[in-house]
Amino acid sequence: MRKDKAKVLDEQWDDERVASFLEPRPGDGENADHQLLLRAYQSMRDSDFARYIPQFCAAGRDINATGREGKTLLEEVSEHRYGTAYAETLKAHGAS
Repeated sequence: MRKDKAKVLDEQWDDERVASFLEPRPGDGENADHQLLLRAYQSMRDSDFARYIPQFCAAGRDINATGREGKTLLEEVSEHRYGTAYAETLKAHGAS
């Protein structure tokens, strides 16, 4: 890391930043809803992800969207060592 760049630890995410993850980026053919979920999972702490998922569902997005390999985000995070809290949030909002 460059000396003029400060390392950010335990950054607080406001509601606006969490909601910004509802806007799809130009895709590469992947399911847009799965892409949004995956990007949120990869970027957010579990507490911020738990705030994001109700917004995602309220926006009419598909919580069971599948990626290129045919897996839902719930199936993917269930394979990760630190995915338990994320999986619980997904299940609580209807993911299967």
